[in-house]
Amino acid sequence: MTSDATQELPALSDENRGVIDRFIDGAWLESGLSQHTLDAYRRDLTHYSRWLQSVGSRGKRTLTHADRSSILAYLADRVGAGAKPRSTARLLSSLRRFYRYGVREGFCANDPTVDVESPKLGRPVPKTLTEDDVERLLEAPDDSTALGIRDRAMIEVLYATGLRVSELVGLQLAEVNVEAGIVRVTGKGDKERLVPFGEEASDWIRRYVEDARADILGQKRTSALFVTGRGGQMTRQAFWHLLKRHAASAGIDKDLSPHTLRHAFATHLINHGADLRTVQMLLGHSSLSTTQIYTHVARERLKNLHEQHHPRG
Repeated sequence: MTSDATQELPALSDENRGVIDRFIDGAWLESGLSQHTLDAYRRDLTHYSRWLQSVGSRGKRTLTHADRSSILAYLADRVGAGAKPRSTARLLSSLRRFYRYGVREGFCANDPTVDVESPKLGRPVPKTLTEDDVERLLEAPDDSTALGIRDRAMIEVLYATGLRVSELVGLQLAEVNVEAGIVRVTGKGDKERLVPFGEEASDWIRRYVEDARADILGQKRTSALFVTGRGGQMTRQAFWHLLKRHAASAGIDKDLSPHTLRHAFATHLINHGADLRTVQMLLGHSSLSTTQIYTHVARERLKNLHEQHHPRG
C-alpha cells in the first residue's frame, strides 16, 4: 500500500465518527485533557479511519474492526509519505489509547496495537555554545549603561548557574547571597535547591545591584532581582529578545535561546570533568536519566577532537 492512498481519502463514515466522538468524550471526562490534546487525538484517529475506509478490506474498514496488519500497513504508509519517527510514535500512541479505551468500554473486541512496537527515537543532542561563543556573548552588552550592566549580570548568572529562564527572571533579591556565592532557587514542583556561582557572576550581580538597578527602577519598588524600567521583574519573553540581540551583536550565528545557555552550562561542566550526579543536582533534574543526554554531548566533542587532531582521524 503506497503513500498514494493517503492523497485522496473518503469522508469520515458515521460509524467511525461515532466511536471517535465517544473516545474523545471519555478521554476528556476521565483525564481532563486539554482541548489541544483532544484535537490531536481526533486528527490522528480521523486520518486513520479515512485511510481504513480507503484501503481496508471488507469488514475491516472501521476502527472497531481493524487488526494489527491494518495498523502496520498504515504506519508504513505514513513513513512512506515522509513521516518522521517521532510523528509515527505519536500516531501509534493515539491508536493505543483509543483501543485500550475501546476494549475497556466494550466496543472493541481486542487491542490490535498490543504487539506493535514503537519506532526507536534517538535522543536529540541539545544545541549548545562553545566556550568562545559564551565569552563573546558575555562581552556583548554595553556595560557603560545601566541596562547593559543588568543584561551582563543576567547572562553571567545564567551561564554560572544553569538556571531555567523562569527561575532566572523569578529571582528575588533575598534569594541571592553574593558573599557566599549561592542562589536559592524554587524550581519545578516548587522544589528548592541551592546553586553556587563564581566570582565573575558575584562581581556583576554586586555591580548591577549597587550601580544599575536603582537607575532602571527610578522611583518604583519591587523585590525582584532583575527588573525593567516599568518597575516589575524581567519577563521570559523580554530576556529572550535581549539575548538574541546581544548574540547578533556578538556575531553568534546560531539559533539561541536562554535554554541554550543552560545546555552550555551543563556541557562545559562535564567537558571539564564534572560528574553527572553533580550536574543533575545543579540543574534540578528529578531523574539522572534526564541529565544523561549531556554524556552524548561530551562524547560528540571527544569524537570531533579526535577527528581534528589524530593523524588518522
